[in-house]
Amino acid sequence: MRTFYLVFLSLVLCCAAGCASRGDLRSVERDSYDTRRRVTQLEKDMATVRKTAADEVQRSLDGFRKEIDAARKGMAETQAAQETIRVDLQEMSGRVDDLKILVQKRTDEKAFSKEETERRLNALEERLSTLEKKLGAETATKETVETPEGIYQAGLTSYKAGDMQKAREAFTRFVERYPAHDLTPNARYWIGETYYSEKKYEQAILAFQDVIKLYPKKDKAPAALLKQALSFKSLGDVKSSRYVLKKIQDDYPRSLEAKRAKELLAEMK
Repeated sequence: MRTFYLVFLSLVLCCAAGCASRGDLRSVERDSYDTRRRVTQLEKDMATVRKTAADEVQRSLDGFRKEIDAARKGMAETQAAQETIRVDLQEMSGRVDDLKILVQKRTDEKAFSKEETERRLNALEERLSTLEKKLGAETATKETVETPEGIYQAGLTSYKAGDMQKAREAFTRFVERYPAHDLTPNARYWIGETYYSEKKYEQAILAFQDVIKLYPKKDKAPAALLKQALSFKSLGDVKSSRYVLKKIQDDYPRSLEAKRAKELLAEMK
């Protein structure tokens, strides 16, 4: 732009030099000076305008950038808020599920409690019924046991069940109450058997001796001798065992115990 004005000014000067007078030349110079001055002022104004425009553009750009940053920040905050809401929704959903499970559990527990209560009541009723039946049976059994045969049978039942102490008590009670009863020799024999089963061989020998001494003619006498011989053998007293076995053969030669005594004596040789 400036170059254009300079060329234009040169042409004007050339024309003035060739065609005009000195006065005109001065006029032209004044005009040229004014023109330069105006051009300079115009350039200053243009520079000012450019600077103002540049500043305005820069301010606009800064403002735009700030708006973009604010928008981005707002979007980030919005996304963060949305994420928070999503997490809260998930947490609430989880709590709702937990609440459903808890409600169902409580419902199931109530149902179970009701069933358990009914089951226990039924079990108690069955137990009560069983106890009543047992009480009736024990009452009937007690009445039976109080008879000689009942006491004797109770002893045998306990012996077969392996309760030697209880069996011995029953047989001892029988002997004490009914010393002249036909079953008394048998009861004394079973007392010896209870000791023998418990491996209390010395007590067994003494109990069997009562049978041998008091009832030598009874069927349990040879049986008592045989068990007495076995007791001596278990105690390691082979000599006494042989003596008793020979006594069985001498005193009860036709008994089954005599045959067994012979076999035992043969084994001891």
